Amino acid sequence: MPEPTKKAASAFTKKPKTTEVNVGETVVFEAETEKANLKVKWQRDGADITASDKYVIKSEGKTYSLTINNVVKEDDVVYAVIAGSSKVKFELKVKEEVKKAVPPTVPAAPAPAVEPPKKDEPPAAETPKEGQTTEAPPAPEEAKDPIGLFVERPKSGEVTVGGDIVFVTKVAGETMLKKPSVKWFKGKWMDLASKAGKHLQLKESYDRNAKIYTFEMHIIKAKTTYTGGYRCEVSCKDKFDSCNFELVVHEPSNTGGVDIRQAFRRTSAEGSEEAGELDFSGLLKKRDSFLRSREVKVESGPEVDVWEILKSAPPSEYEKIAFQYGITDLRGMLKRLKKMRKEEKKGTAFLKKLDPAYQIDKGQKIKLVVEVANPDAEIKWLKNGQEIQVSGSKYIFESIGNKRILTINHCSLADDAAYECMVGDEKCFTELFVREPPILILRPLEDQMVTVGERVEFECEVSEEGALVKWEKDGVELTREETFKYRFKKDGKKHCLIINETVKEDSGNYMVKTNGGESVAELLVQEKPLEIYQSIADLTVKAKEQAVFKCEVSDEKVKGVWLKNGKEVIPSERIKISHVGRIHKLIIDDVTPADEGDYSFIPDGFAFNLSAKLNFLEIKIDFVPRQEPPKINLDCKSKGPDTITIVAGNKLRLDVPISGDPAPTVTWTKLKKSAEGVQKTEEMADQVIEGQHINELEGRVHVETDKDHSVFIIEGAERGDEGVYNVTVKNPAGEDSANIIIKVIDVPDPPECPRITSIGEDWCTVQWSPPAFDGGRPVLGYILERKKKQGYRWMRLNYDLLKDLTYEAKRMIEGMVYEMRIYAVNAIGMSRPSPSSQPFMPIAPTSEPQGLVVDDISDTSISLKWKPPEKIGAAGLDGYLVEYCKEGSDQWVAAHEGLTERNSLSIRNLTTGDKLLFRVRAINLAGPSEPATMGQAISIREIMQRPKIWMPRYLRQTLIKKVGETVNIVIPFQGKPRPKVTWTKDGEPVNSKEINVRNSDKDTIMFIRKAERSHSGKYEVVVQIENMEDKAPIDIQVVDKPGPPVNVKIADVWGFNVALEWNPPKDDGNSEITGYTIQKADKKTMEWFTVFEHYRRTNCVVSDLIMGNEYYFRVFTENMCGLSEQPTASKNSAFIQKTGTVYKPPNYKEPDFNEAPKFTHPLACRSVVSGYNATLSCSVRGSPKPKITWYKNKVNISEDPKYRTFSNQGVLTLEIRKPRPFDGGVYTCKAVNEKGEAETECRLEVRVPQ
Repeated sequence: MPEPTKKAASAFTKKPKTTEVNVGETVVFEAETEKANLKVKWQRDGADITASDKYVIKSEGKTYSLTINNVVKEDDVVYAVIAGSSKVKFELKVKEEVKKAVPPTVPAAPAPAVEPPKKDEPPAAETPKEGQTTEAPPAPEEAKDPIGLFVERPKSGEVTVGGDIVFVTKVAGETMLKKPSVKWFKGKWMDLASKAGKHLQLKESYDRNAKIYTFEMHIIKAKTTYTGGYRCEVSCKDKFDSCNFELVVHEPSNTGGVDIRQAFRRTSAEGSEEAGELDFSGLLKKRDSFLRSREVKVESGPEVDVWEILKSAPPSEYEKIAFQYGITDLRGMLKRLKKMRKEEKKGTAFLKKLDPAYQIDKGQKIKLVVEVANPDAEIKWLKNGQEIQVSGSKYIFESIGNKRILTINHCSLADDAAYECMVGDEKCFTELFVREPPILILRPLEDQMVTVGERVEFECEVSEEGALVKWEKDGVELTREETFKYRFKKDGKKHCLIINETVKEDSGNYMVKTNGGESVAELLVQEKPLEIYQSIADLTVKAKEQAVFKCEVSDEKVKGVWLKNGKEVIPSERIKISHVGRIHKLIIDDVTPADEGDYSFIPDGFAFNLSAKLNFLEIKIDFVPRQEPPKINLDCKSKGPDTITIVAGNKLRLDVPISGDPAPTVTWTKLKKSAEGVQKTEEMADQVIEGQHINELEGRVHVETDKDHSVFIIEGAERGDEGVYNVTVKNPAGEDSANIIIKVIDVPDPPECPRITSIGEDWCTVQWSPPAFDGGRPVLGYILERKKKQGYRWMRLNYDLLKDLTYEAKRMIEGMVYEMRIYAVNAIGMSRPSPSSQPFMPIAPTSEPQGLVVDDISDTSISLKWKPPEKIGAAGLDGYLVEYCKEGSDQWVAAHEGLTERNSLSIRNLTTGDKLLFRVRAINLAGPSEPATMGQAISIREIMQRPKIWMPRYLRQTLIKKVGETVNIVIPFQGKPRPKVTWTKDGEPVNSKEINVRNSDKDTIMFIRKAERSHSGKYEVVVQIENMEDKAPIDIQVVDKPGPPVNVKIADVWGFNVALEWNPPKDDGNSEITGYTIQKADKKTMEWFTVFEHYRRTNCVVSDLIMGNEYYFRVFTENMCGLSEQPTASKNSAFIQKTGTVYKPPNYKEPDFNEAPKFTHPLACRSVVSGYNATLSCSVRGSPKPKITWYKNKVNISEDPKYRTFSNQGVLTLEIRKPRPFDGGVYTCKAVNEKGEAETECRLEVRVPQ
């Protein structure tokens, strides 16, 4: 344990003493210190004194002096001298010389220059009593709070009007799971968070390395009304801590005097007269400086009664009168004046006054109600001192009997002010605080579905600009991380959460919260699919020609492999593979028959491939006669037509080899099947001129013909292109023809509108029908999407294709309206979406009602009661349905028409003796809940119940009431049939004229409107049914204020003391006497001052009286009701005679606190991780303060820049910056002073992280 702090020895060997001088003389104060050349300051009334003609300050070695020239009456104040942490106070008493002639007016000396207190100097101590000298203890250094949550507490501060000031508090966050909540208050309850704006700003920050939260309160352009006490509260789950601090706002220096009325004005931030505070304390603090900064000329005049002037003066003139007549205790003056007015004026114009303060939400209305004694009295309502006039519907004035009501409609921030109600010269005051409304979410978040790597932005709109919102993911609050994963953006009322480069782990529910609502949206992150923009096509080439396979994919970063007949293609001089952007090419130069085969491209990381076939066209040269009939050379030509399949949207290039001499004419015809057979519907002819190739490029479907082949081309195949095509070649030698079937396959048609067949709390069941056309390929499955009705983003519900035509969608928000749509998928792709389903809302019935019990039962009726369901849900609760049936039957009968909203029901007109079962169901939009039942049947028959009084706990002891208070006693009981209730007092029936009694089936009430002492006694209530009864006694004690004490007399007078004696009062007010209040008054002023309060004995000794004064004494009696109405004063007075004794203070030998150094807490061996700062700590004591030296392996390291040393109140710390393994070793701390030396050592091990 650390040793207790020892009181510091005084730095002074000779101290200045209180001195008495005459006006106009010169006085010298001297002081001597132990050591020479110390920094010594002189103070006057707590303010530093600077050298001038008036004040001469000298210092020679250990001697210091202060000379005050031309002493005046204003110099009669308290002075102090400060050296280090020692402070000695003394007084200068100035007396006027008694002269026969009228003395000339002495001009006031210039006030000393007052320097602002320095940070390192301790504050001035309180003024000591007369003749007493005190020394200020050394100012303690700031230390961390070892118990509370604060690392640093806000310090009290001072600022000049118009200046800025910042209060800072720091909270340790090491043991906190989440950020603490900090609130700033002014006074006891004014929350400053609602006052933030131009003059008040609240800021916060977090140090991740130190794990410390910093909260700041900035006060900008301070005003005098900001002076007062403040409080800072910090809370986190079950932890709480608070601290208080003060702010003093000084007026700027003003040589022209002090405006007394300035303290009574209410000014707002804009300077208009609105709600503010009366700054009495600010004016009091300026009073002393004001008196010193001007010349005071006191003129003798006739004595006046200041209290009579104050009682007749308005409150705005109080301080002006106090300054004029030299009253320094303004607070005491106001208390006495208030008490005098209370004693003088018992009756008041108000029966009920306004409360001290009211609070209302912005936009609401409020009623201010007072009750006046005179029903015909005229009143005035004032706002910030200005009378409120009738204007429209803003203010409504009502007068109902003795009540006067002011209604303020549609409260705004301008209505936040001080209000007064005036009846004649009497007033009552209140303050109205208008609270800002909660922040609402106008536009909620939308569900989003993105692919990996995309950017996501959640956006919402709130009701107020600059509102504070909180973002959460799956219930965990989001913060701005070091990697800037999340970014928060504000734009007026819009708030955005931005996620850059999403990953799969970002999927989840995101929530935005305000103090008035919240909104949830779901984010789904899926892998990015690879899209094929252009697939590779089949090629037919001749020998020595070039073959080019080309494809285009959506991601330019994707690489791939080319295969031929399942084997990887190896690039060579003739075979080249290229990848430029999204385009992949395989180029084969000088094609040979060996190059014919199936070619495929497989993208890396994706489970599909693109395939095409390379056909080698071999040309045979034979000798033919000059005329050769035409011939179509189709591969695999058979009796039936060939079938060619193409995907809709792709390009079809059909290359048909032909032969014939001369070159034949090619005709392409599309046929359609009919009942009569194949019929021509369309012709596409191409004329061929010998030796010239003509490419007909017009139209989507066209033909390109050469002398040895004809190419049929369809650009972007459509479903209408499907059919049977005939190609015919003719020349003079003959003709040939062939039929080709082209089949176009496509994505399926969209399914029909989905149907919602059933709905639950967070799920629904969807059904749909297959598409009318499957696109030429069987449907592989379906994909579902949903969205909120008010949203515009669709979210995918399944990643694997659904084979069935029904699906149960889950993870929906109850009470939110959704829509569904379906996609059909075949081998070609995904169809267009189906029409949206009808909007639907996931809701569920409530849980069953709780706690169904029988409340009461008779021969023909029964009363049931129950509690609401534990879970109600978004559909709400429409009411309850109560049913019953006879035991053994299953026919339930409704006990009432419609639904009941109450949690109880009485069922009447039942048959006596029947055994019935009862149940209750909760009904809402989703239907009835499960029934709440009782375990057994109930027999309809009244049960005899013995009378029983349930005595309240507070009546089990004596009930004490004050005279004039209301006595209202409610005693519940039980018993059937209805019992008879009787009240008695002291064995006699109660007087019905004074005491009212009301009885019911379940309780009895005794009511006394105004209690008198005669109502005290022992009461008894009896509850009786036939020959059974129950009794309960009640003791009531009505108390009043006691009478005054008897025979107050002065028993003895000696020195500065007076002994008093008195007897207890004759009337104790029917209550125990708890004490006495003793007051004294000087015969000259007859101002009464309290000496003792709550004094238990009947004799006392009053001390510290002033010599030469004569005193009177009086005593009040006190009990639980307060002080007696009148005191008893002593008949005689006590005169304190002057004595000639001189007090000689004893001489004390100053103790020697010097001692050799000693380590109270040695160094401890440590093992640290390389690369992280490490510290070694120990504590030492010794006087004088020892010199500290640090060693590593016996080598002095004090000057090594790698190490830093700290010393704080005897705690020594060595910091090693980023240690390495070679920094390990034995570290020694050595302390040396003139009394001896001590050392401690430890071993440091530096570990390298694995």
